[in-house]
Parts: sequence; structure tokens; C-alpha cells
Amino acid sequence: MNKQELLELQKTACKVRMHTIEGVFNAKSGHPGGSLSAADIITYLYFKEMNVDPKNPKDPARDRFVLSKGHCAPALYGALTEKGYFGAEEIKVLRHIGAMLQGHPDMKGTPGVDMSSGSLGQGVSAACGMALAGKYDNADYRVYAMLGDGECEEGQVWEAAMFASHNKLDNLCLIVDFNGLQIDGHVNDVAGLEPIDKKFEGFGFEVIKIDGNDFEQIETAFEKAKAVKGKPTVIIAKTIKGKGVSYMEDQVGWHGKAPNADEYKTAMDELKAQLEALEA
Repeated sequence: MNKQELLELQKTACKVRMHTIEGVFNAKSGHPGGSLSAADIITYLYFKEMNVDPKNPKDPARDRFVLSKGHCAPALYGALTEKGYFGAEEIKVLRHIGAMLQGHPDMKGTPGVDMSSGSLGQGVSAACGMALAGKYDNADYRVYAMLGDGECEEGQVWEAAMFASHNKLDNLCLIVDFNGLQIDGHVNDVAGLEPIDKKFEGFGFEVIKIDGNDFEQIETAFEKAKAVKGKPTVIIAKTIKGKGVSYMEDQVGWHGKAPNADEYKTAMDELKAQLEALEA
């Protein structure tokens, strides 16, 4: 990508992070840490990688995205807001009774959401079904699904991986947001996943490892994934939980906690400063 494209992606990701903080603060609940770590990849998907149109969110030819780690919906909602699926006013009533944006993605009530998710592990199976349907229909669309690293402790993830490989779903690309932390602590202390690359290779996947907060590496990874034939791909993306907000970075306590008023101001001031620096 050229410098201008990179700059625009960085600015958009910063705005996605600001929407994340805005939403979780106003909801007084939610999951900021993993939303912030995933913001760069979700931004790249919606603003560079995927064939989607907010004016036609149910286009049969569109690419699909499943946020299997559905608790990190604030980042997805931020990207959908910036893309134009709905207005920013929706973010401020996240998780409120009667509001459109629920704590986890709802495909029936939110334009741009391709699959309801939240029960960890299930989103990968849904993505496999979408990819297999694409094969049956000789369709050109691709299917992307993002998992958390802690989510990969779910057995259903590996059943789905076996299914994807068996059916040669080369139109499927999984992304593991590997920020190293889950609700109970460090992933390696709870149920170590390493070597996760070898595990996915053993299940028949093409494996690509990157820094998931680096747009140039993200672009290279998705370009490689599209060139893979005859098997599915997984991108193992090493990220920083809470990325972009200094006091949240790599802190397990911010997995599922909303900032108070002072913390909200600090977070938004930091993100605004980052955005202003990019716009200078």
C-alpha cells in the first residue's frame, strides 16, 4: 500500500478505537481490551480487503465476516459506523434496552453483521458453512472469521478446522487475535496453545504469522491468503490487548470492564492526540 492508504487506515483504526471506548463507557459494561487489539485487522477488512457495500448489506455476492469472539463487538460496531452502515449515535446507546447494538453481534437487528455470535467457538463453524455454501454455489465471495486466542481452547474450533480442511475451503480465512490474555489471565497459564501454528498445520491449514497491529504485515498476510488454493488459511496475529490506550495495554483487568469517567477522559484524550498526530 502507498503512504496515503496506510495513513487513512491508521486514522480509521484510531476512530474505531474511539468508538469502542465511547460505547463501552456509555454502556457501563463491555469488553474494551480485545476490541482494541482487534481494531487494526477489522479496519483493514472493512476498508481494504472485503467486498462489502453498506448500501446493500445483504448482497449475495458480498464477502462475509464472522466475529467469532463476539464479546469484542464494540470494534466491529466502530468499523461499521465508519463504513456508513449506521450513525455514530448508535454507539452511545450500546447495550441499552431497546437499542440496536447489543453486547454481542445480532445478524437480525444490525446491518452489516453476517452472523450472530458470542458463544465462543461457534462462529468458526458458521463461517465454515458459509464457505461451503459458496463452493456449492460457485460463488466468488470469501469468508473471514476472527477468533480470540482464549477461544481456541474450545473443542468446537478444532472440529470446525478439521471440517474446513476436509472440504478444502480455500475461500475461508481465519484470523486468531493472539493478544495473549483472556478473562482468567494469561492464555499460556490457563491452557497453553503453543505451538498454535503447528496445531493448525496439523489440521491442514496454511498458516501465516504476523504482527496484527501492523497494517503492512496485515496486507501481506491477506494477499498471501487469497493466493492459497486447496486448503483454508489461518492468520495468527500477535496483538496487544488494549492497544492504543496506555493504561489498558497488556492488562488482563481490561478484558471485560468499562472505564469510569476519569479513565474515559484519559483514553479519549490519548486517542484524540493520536488522531491529531496522524492528521497533522
